[in-house]
Amino acid sequence: MFNGVNHLAMATGDMDKTIRFWRDLLGMRLVAGLGRAGYRHYFFQISDTDLIAFFEWPGVEPVAKKEHGRPVSGPFIFDHVSFGVETEEDLWSLKDSLEAAGFPVSDVIDHGFIHSIYAHDPNGIPIEFSHNVAEVDIRKEPQMRDATSSEVTRQGAEPQTGMWPKVTKPTPTSERVVYPGAGSELFHGKKK
Repeated sequence: MFNGVNHLAMATGDMDKTIRFWRDLLGMRLVAGLGRAGYRHYFFQISDTDLIAFFEWPGVEPVAKKEHGRPVSGPFIFDHVSFGVETEEDLWSLKDSLEAAGFPVSDVIDHGFIHSIYAHDPNGIPIEFSHNVAEVDIRKEPQMRDATSSEVTRQGAEPQTGMWPKVTKPTPTSERVVYPGAGSELFHGKKK
């Protein structure tokens, strides 16, 4: 059913600085841009199926830098995003490029199934870059190494059926309507 992350939406107060980082430093193609006065929404290609997008909103400021994975309390929604890289050499190349551009980068860390580096983008967004360890593929052979796992966790990797109500009233085809949203007029013209 799922085919990747269609897009992960972030926010910036400086789209040009964001483009310079994500497109020009990291090498992600800028594949779409929606906009009008006071609003821009741009998309960068991570892979053949995955995108990261940024809204540019006046007044948005970079967030205070937080160490990846460091616990916090109170309202909170996002810790970091990790981007996979094809080879170990790619990981070292990214580390060198980020450091050459003046961005602090962690050492390469061995997490058992991935090797990772950690940094922040110009908006303060915590980012990780990870390369899969060749001998350990958790997608093919899931592994729970949590000594304090819950009963729900111990039920395994596969989705458990019967946990949520079944759909009893699917939307009939005749009632399926797709409404124009921000950007539709840029690709399809104005709807009347």
